[in-house]
Amino acid sequence: MKTRLSGFEVLALGFMTFALFLGAGNIIFPPQVGQGAGIAFWPAALGFLVTGVGLPLLGIVAVAIVGGGLDRLTSPLPKVAAMLFGLGIYLSIGPLFALPRTGTVAFEMGMRPFIDTAPITGLAIHSVLFFGLATLLALSPGRLVDVIGKWITPLLIFLLMVIAAATLLFPQGPLGPISEAWVDAPFAQGFENGYLTMDTLASLVFGILIVSAIRERGIEDRRTLMRYTLMTGVIAATCLAAVYLPLAYMGATSHEVAAGADNGTLIPTYVQALFGPTGPVLLAVIITLACLTTAVGLLTSCGEYFHRLFPRLPYRVMVVVMGAFSALVANQGLDSLIRVSVPVLVALYPPAIALIALSMLRRQLADAPRVFSCTMGLTFAASLLDGLAASGIEVLVKPASTLQALLPLGETSFGWVLPATAGLLLGLALSRRNAGSLDPALAD
Repeated sequence: MKTRLSGFEVLALGFMTFALFLGAGNIIFPPQVGQGAGIAFWPAALGFLVTGVGLPLLGIVAVAIVGGGLDRLTSPLPKVAAMLFGLGIYLSIGPLFALPRTGTVAFEMGMRPFIDTAPITGLAIHSVLFFGLATLLALSPGRLVDVIGKWITPLLIFLLMVIAAATLLFPQGPLGPISEAWVDAPFAQGFENGYLTMDTLASLVFGILIVSAIRERGIEDRRTLMRYTLMTGVIAATCLAAVYLPLAYMGATSHEVAAGADNGTLIPTYVQALFGPTGPVLLAVIITLACLTTAVGLLTSCGEYFHRLFPRLPYRVMVVVMGAFSALVANQGLDSLIRVSVPVLVALYPPAIALIALSMLRRQLADAPRVFSCTMGLTFAASLLDGLAASGIEVLVKPASTLQALLPLGETSFGWVLPATAGLLLGLALSRRNAGSLDPALAD
């Protein structure tokens, strides 16, 4: 059994972790945050970094603490609640939002600037070809996927670093004006926009892959495993922040060259202003291939999860169904996908944050099931109000907004904090009766 890893091994694991999280949302949303924030760049960017970098890092650490994946994280919850929560996460990072988004981003940032057909027709053709290829690769993941991942991820990182350096050295304008929606609470707006990366939800799924990769290198001691997991996560988090901040700055200085640009065109427009016609071509090739490898990874992981959930349905059938469904959903377009995903993510993220926090404290809890159930139950009740208020469905928005306003910080992204705290205190009070008991899930 090994007791330490070399510096090169730790660095390689850190870059592997970074590659797992680097996807479509990590590239398209930071510029939107910057464009909305303008002169309020720093508070908005810091809010985005909390949910886009800090929480995924804590999610990885939480997985290492409990020594297992999402099933083990949610084991203190009632079985039905744990299953529904897991289902919500996998559907969000899979066929409902994140997976179709890989296809739409590849189209918007890759193909759309170079095709003559109508955008709707072009997206339809692209979706069929993109998800058809991704499905074929996910059905037989082998050397081809490995080679693509090994070559494309470094190329994408290199290009992003080049773009980042050019943006910081040659910004295409001063910091723009702050948008009306960002004036009152730029930090809270940045915090909530970080939900759209879905990285905190993904950390609950990818965390076990990282822990397993460290164990495969011979590290078994719990303390050593925790230390290397934290080091690996810090490397990945540093790389993500190094990507996010320049991209957000790009958006904040884009008002003169890309005013009003939508989610898919801001970066190509800005890159063209920086590098001329060569920039969007290089960006298109690498974004397309990066989105393809992300799609294959999501199809594979979600296919395995749903096969475990429904054993009678073969893995290959699940992959084909999800690929076809994702192609269909992708035709709604990038803006529509983002608009529909917002209320779901607003409802899911606070319970995920609570789950991470509780998992990090789990060994100190005398009665984890009570504490988890009370805390996450009240957290979800509050976050559900936020989700309904963000749904855009008029009959739901008004009553949800009215109740939301009754909560402290309810008009920001933090209305769930007081209910979560109350749930924690209630769970701790109820658990005193069983102060001598241990969490059976951690008794091994």
